[in-house]
Amino acid sequence: MPVARVLDQWFFLSGIDVVASPDTEGLVAFGDPLTDANLSTLDAHCRYPDQVARRLVKRRSGRSMGVMNQGLGGNRILHDLSGDSGLRRFDRDVLAQPGVTHVIVQLGLNDIFNWRGKPEEEVTADQMIVGLKQLARRAQTRGLWVFAGTLLPFENQSFRPSGVKPEREKTRQAVNEWIRGSGGDFDGVIDFDMAVLDIGHPSRLLPEYDSGDRLHPSDAGYNRMGDAVDLSLFEKLR
Repeated sequence: MPVARVLDQWFFLSGIDVVASPDTEGLVAFGDPLTDANLSTLDAHCRYPDQVARRLVKRRSGRSMGVMNQGLGGNRILHDLSGDSGLRRFDRDVLAQPGVTHVIVQLGLNDIFNWRGKPEEEVTADQMIVGLKQLARRAQTRGLWVFAGTLLPFENQSFRPSGVKPEREKTRQAVNEWIRGSGGDFDGVIDFDMAVLDIGHPSRLLPEYDSGDRLHPSDAGYNRMGDAVDLSLFEKLR
């Protein structure tokens, strides 16, 4: 059959359950387009959770672990946009997943941008932090290990120029500062920001890790995010 159109969305398949040994663990990568890997090469498997899965398979020790990608384009912590907000979908997409033991939460840039420009959806760093704390508490109450990922730089992003406002970088920095010092709220931190930023200009992506819109990483950038995940974080169970 001739190909009329290539789609990059999953309309019918939401997941695959497999039979595994009882000691197999499950990692859920919970996030937005940067977890879903927007603008990465189709079918090249360059999402950061793909890279984490490859590294888990190659390691010589440690328990077996499956990786579930629950990244959703347009997703936000506090408000619905493309589907339910992070707070609304967390039970379904994380807590209800079979075999889940660990969670990485990397969510918040779409909250900062407020693409729809609704005044009632403008959020502060403090509001985002309250939402992230709630996600952490809900995971820990269920006995899961939960890790926070820092938010990536986006200076001069051209994906949607309407989202460029100087105060939004201050919000990102404030949220990242809290994540890095979150103490008992999360069980650990994955510094995706430091992994892909330009050291000489830390409010933007390193060019080799930039897909071209100065917001979404390139294939190399997504793989670098996966390399930034310390696999020893997954060595403990509650």
